[in-house]
Amino acid sequence: MVVTLIIAVEVAFWVLLAAGLALRYLARMPRAGLAVLLCEPVLEVVLLVATAADLRNGAEPDFTHGLAAVYIGFTLTHGHYLIRWADARFAHRFADGPPPVRPPRYGTARAVHEWKMSARAIGAAAIAAGLLQAAVWYVGDAGRAESLRAWQERMGLVVVISLVVALSYTLWPKRPPAPPASSAAGPGAQPSGERSRS
Repeated sequence: MVVTLIIAVEVAFWVLLAAGLALRYLARMPRAGLAVLLCEPVLEVVLLVATAADLRNGAEPDFTHGLAAVYIGFTLTHGHYLIRWADARFAHRFADGPPPVRPPRYGTARAVHEWKMSARAIGAAAIAAGLLQAAVWYVGDAGRAESLRAWQERMGLVVVISLVVALSYTLWPKRPPAPPASSAAGPGAQPSGERSRS
């Protein structure tokens, strides 16, 4: 049941996002569009309540309960980012908005971007770990909560990987490609063969 609900919540997230943006830009109803977009957090509340109710009704804690906690954590930290990403592209396509700003690709700016993305991932892992710990306490039986503990270990791995990725862009920043050799000589330069004949 929990897996089915997670899938339904994910589908509902994108349906609400599309509906909200369509109302905002196509139907020229910004307030109605905003109201629909503000319904997004309700989906996570529904999933949280349903998961807690499933455990309360005696369900054995398993992979799906941990997955629900992880889904909630990552949606809380990445949901707003995804909405802004989609909004910028929708505005550009249908409302003559400015072109979406692309993430920086090189140097310090790229490193800063990667740290921001890592911070979101670490925040999601922390929220998920907290929800998982609350579920462990709720179950009250260490033997039955092994699958939840396993998800907490995975969240620790997410934190480590996120830090390593961000640190790699800091220590070894990605550099822009070198300009072609022909352009380096300047716009007025002539091939060597022509210079020799002049």
